[in-house]
This record gives sequence, structure tokens and C-alpha cells, in this order.
Amino acid sequence: MGSRHLPDFAELIVRLSNALRNEELPFMLIGGQAVLLHGQPRLTEDIDITLGVSPKALPSVLTACQEADLDILPDDPADFVVDTYVLPAVDPASSIRIDLIFSDLPYEQQAIERAVMVELSDVPIPFASAEDLILHKLFSARPRDIEDIRGVVRIRGEVLDWDYIEQWAGEFAVIPGRQDILDQLRDIRSTSS
Repeated sequence: MGSRHLPDFAELIVRLSNALRNEELPFMLIGGQAVLLHGQPRLTEDIDITLGVSPKALPSVLTACQEADLDILPDDPADFVVDTYVLPAVDPASSIRIDLIFSDLPYEQQAIERAVMVELSDVPIPFASAEDLILHKLFSARPRDIEDIRGVVRIRGEVLDWDYIEQWAGEFAVIPGRQDILDQLRDIRSTSS
């Protein structure tokens, strides 16, 4: 029985980070890659990156993707990004999927400024802080996201800036469908320590 070859996420993250920096695009890694930094280890098969730009910056993002040797998945990336604020791509060499998420909201800009720099192959890579990872996961609130939050709280709970998390969760609570976000956060905090 053969073993499955694990792709080299670090090489791809460095390559893409360099390309995004060349285009002067603000960004940070979120999702499973940030969970590996702050939470309990788990298998992740993709890379999620928040870009601190609106869809108007799509030409620069496409240039960065081309420089990083990525294939763009939608046939019409402009329409897809306008509709979803996400540009899905894939690294043809490793088959790793990358979701580039557009956002120029004040929260995202602040989160990118607060990013934790981690060196991969001597290149500083911005990862979402533990607090901002929790907020991203809490907003999505899928079962996997809630489990990821619990893992981060179990590992980093005593050093987390809970005031910051609750402040932004309170701001998100005005969004239709997310009115319960503060209650959900408090439940996770009380049951994950």
C-alpha cells in the first residue's frame, strides 16, 4: 500500500506571499494554516488568505497569481469575485487550492495590521492573530470552525485578548443572521477552558 505524498505548503505559502508583496497587496493567512499556528494540529488541504483590498484590486491579484504560477479556477474571475469576494486558485504542481478573500472593511484592515509574523524559509509571513482567527471562525460558525475555536481557546485561552474578541463580536452581532454571535462566543469560552 502506497502512502499519500504530503504537499509542501510552506514553499507555496512563501511563493505566493512574495508575489502578493511584489504587488503591494496587504494580506494574512487565515483558516486551517492559522489553526496550525494557534490551535490544535489538524489536517488541512488548502490555503485561505484574506486580502485587505476590494475587488477593484483584482488585476494586481491576478498578476500575483500569475507570478506565483497559480491557475485561476473561475472562467470569468471578474464576475466571480464581484459576486463572491473570493478568487479560488490552484497550484498545479501540488493540487493545493488557494482561496484569496477580498475585504476592505475596517475590521480586516486592523486584523492584517495585527497579524503575527512567522518566518518560513527566512520569509516573514503574516498569519491572523489568535484573536482574529477566532473571530473569522466564529463568523463562519460551521462545526469545523467551532471545533477549531475550541482548540485555540484550550491552548491560548489565558493569554487571549478577550476584550478585543468580544468588542468585534459585538460589532458583528448587528449583521442579520449573526445576532447570537456573542452568546455563542461566551458559550465556547466557558466550555473550552
